[in-house]
Amino acid sequence: MRDVYEYAVIRVIPRVERGELINAGVLLYCQPRDYLCARVELDEARLRALDAHADLDGVRHALGAYQRSCLGEEGPLTEESLGSRFRWLTAPRSTIVQTGPVHAGLTSDPETELEHLVTRLVRTL
Repeated sequence: MRDVYEYAVIRVIPRVERGELINAGVLLYCQPRDYLCARVELDEARLRALDAHADLDGVRHALGAYQRSCLGEEGPLTEESLGSRFRWLTAPRSTIVQTGPVHAGLTSDPETELEHLVTRLVRTL
């Protein structure tokens, strides 16, 4: 049986005014399976190619915040439902680390789907 899931690519835009970006992770939410997870993989060399002076520590911290928020480890989202966390994390913002548009699909295994999306959308082949 397959369930609906939603996902958004987590991207890094080191110089927002230029609009250049790299994909650095995927956020996946599957309400029927009570699943919310962010997987991040920052390609620092690609980021440095866009901005040699990018704040790597700041970007790493911001990416980690997505993971921590999914787990409910810290911050204002701790008491929120998984759906509320997903909506908050995917809300539009004008920061260096942000999510792209939300997309939907069907899956029988959210964890496997998340790995597939990271391979397809984040990792360079």
